Amino acid sequence: MELHILFKVFMSIGVVGFLGVFLRLYHALVVKPNRLRSLLKKQGINGPPQKFLLGNILEIKRPRAEAVTKAATNGPPAFHNCGADGMYNLIQESAATLLDTWESIIENQGGIAEIKIDEHMRSFAGDVVSRACFGSNFSRNKEIFSRLRALEEVASKAVLSANIPGMGLLPTKSNRARWALEKEVRALILKVVKERNEVGCENDLLQTLLDGAKNANLGQDSIRQFAVDNCKNIYQAGGATAALATWCLMLLASNQEWQDRVRAEALQVCNGLIPNVDMVLKMKQLAMVIHETLRLYPPAVVIGREALEDMKFGVITVPKGVNVWTSVTRLHTDPKIWGPDAYKFNPERFANGVTGACKQPHLYMPFGIGPRVCLGQHLAQAELKVLISLIVAKFSFSLSPKYVHKPSFTMVLEPGNGVDLLVKKL
Repeated sequence: MELHILFKVFMSIGVVGFLGVFLRLYHALVVKPNRLRSLLKKQGINGPPQKFLLGNILEIKRPRAEAVTKAATNGPPAFHNCGADGMYNLIQESAATLLDTWESIIENQGGIAEIKIDEHMRSFAGDVVSRACFGSNFSRNKEIFSRLRALEEVASKAVLSANIPGMGLLPTKSNRARWALEKEVRALILKVVKERNEVGCENDLLQTLLDGAKNANLGQDSIRQFAVDNCKNIYQAGGATAALATWCLMLLASNQEWQDRVRAEALQVCNGLIPNVDMVLKMKQLAMVIHETLRLYPPAVVIGREALEDMKFGVITVPKGVNVWTSVTRLHTDPKIWGPDAYKFNPERFANGVTGACKQPHLYMPFGIGPRVCLGQHLAQAELKVLISLIVAKFSFSLSPKYVHKPSFTMVLEPGNGVDLLVKKL
């Protein structure tokens, strides 16, 4: 008799629990989206019909894919001061390593070499990050950087499906891979933090992060999480810099006139010296090329923001809870904004800066916009200017016949098949 009563109790609890979960899912997947859609529809903002569970994820994916495809169809298109002299030293050291590597490859291949530059750019960007973040202990760079890159690839595949309630908690293949990589990355970074605490202070970014966390009176668990999260962000910013450098070299390789112009400027300004802050600020031709690269291949392909409260945009009211997605690639290539040559590589459009390049300068947002704009944008541009000026001064290069133009979106926009250059020393 008692077992029968217990069984009924457990059954009742199970039914109540199931109904509770069902009602929460129904509210999240049906009631809330329909309410928000209704509020927008009353203002004349319509959209495609929703699909159960998926909502409009397929429609969100389509314009992103179309933008990438359109860029591929067109084929290869025919600053701010960091104030941080110490960072320039790190950039120069990392760039010197890359130049030495290329010289060695070219010598071994008889004067001209075919180089797939993607991994070289990642090594350079990762090297800068490691030197800045880990000081003398930057040997762990490759291991952490490779794990984070794998994590980016896994996470990018689920970036939209992650908006489905509960999907991030299910033990799917991609989720299991993501969890394993996150665990590895966390363990590697914490190992460096532990070694730092044992060895003592160094004048680097990691020590700054740790000191800041300690001064904020955070507990040990919070300090560890703070270090992990910030190191991950710094490394991921390095990945964006690597992609930008790759695109920039591809564009210069396919536009010889601009390669010659940037080379002449670099030789004149630097006069055989390694570029410093003042020299970098004088390189106007290179700045124009970098702006145009950022316009055509921005690191942030889409920018998403959730309205945390009811907001007013002109005559439109965006209800709390609505996610607003902005396609940066479309804004950057809209002929109404940039003119009829919007899909062409034309750095000259930036001769008078961003304000002179387009009718609405605020729509140029390669690193995002607003209070959540990328904090590393100025460092990324400094890295690009130092690296590109050194490369063009020492080498000439053109696209290899192997190169296939295929922009691909992971966490950043990068060449899907890599970039192969034919490089020779000047």
